[in-house]
Amino acid sequence: MSQRKMLQFSTGALLFLLLWFGGPVLGEISDNFSQCLDFFYKKSPPTGINAAGYQPICQRYKNQYHFASLYHRQHRAPLFSAYILSSADGKRPNSTWMYEPQLAFSRASSEMKPFHTPMDNNVIESQAMLQDYKNSTYTKGHLNPSMHQKTKQNREATFTLTNIVPQKAGSNSGPWSILENEMLRKFKTYCNGSMYVITGAMPYTSEPRWINNRVSVPEYMWSAYCCPSYITNLPESVRPFFPTYAAVGRNDRNSGEEIVPINVKAKASVRGYDVRRMSLETLEGILAQRMAMPISLFHGKCQVEAF
Repeated sequence: MSQRKMLQFSTGALLFLLLWFGGPVLGEISDNFSQCLDFFYKKSPPTGINAAGYQPICQRYKNQYHFASLYHRQHRAPLFSAYILSSADGKRPNSTWMYEPQLAFSRASSEMKPFHTPMDNNVIESQAMLQDYKNSTYTKGHLNPSMHQKTKQNREATFTLTNIVPQKAGSNSGPWSILENEMLRKFKTYCNGSMYVITGAMPYTSEPRWINNRVSVPEYMWSAYCCPSYITNLPESVRPFFPTYAAVGRNDRNSGEEIVPINVKAKASVRGYDVRRMSLETLEGILAQRMAMPISLFHGKCQVEAF
């Protein structure tokens, strides 16, 4: 990347901080997932996320923790969800969408609950609602997809709006879906143990965009995995994908091509929603530039335990 483009990124990141957080950057959030640290490699959440307004959520459903999310209250959208990837033992469940009572009331249950009518105003103010997505041009984009969860209960737990960002259909059912399937295949074929995944959203560096004037829309999606234990006889073509790998996907077909180039030969329905595969270090560099945060996603960059 040229120095000029790096400067543009840095300037944009500073503007982003003013617009996105509405004030000075406050204390670092890196170790507040005390009830669900198992979903992070070496029980270590990402470090370097130093912005105010984030709420760590241990996603609890039917008296069990299923994954973790870092949620931004003001923008009613998660920055990321962290989970351990597993092969699904069944089909995608019928979606019963849920909300987080603990975001609305400090002493409320930490168990996600199905939406109902009417909803308390404190809930409406604290998080996204189903009606926010109605008549919008966006789908409900899972950060932790149900297809990456083993049991029916695991998969049902992903249907909470605290795990959702506004995602264009061309991305959600197109190149991003292909990436999710690729990750699953690599896990089943080459991993000997757990695959830790962190998937998130990257907001616009210019003026934020919204649906229903309430829910922030990301310009890009991103994802990274850590598979510290994998087979030793990896094919040459697969070696760059272990122990870590990452990707960034476009959520706006009109965005520039500095981060993710456009495949002009792609079919019209998915053109402009390309996904760029990259190293973990490249993704962390992009996040640092775009968000002015020295983010480190996996402890020790995910040490190697090949067998």
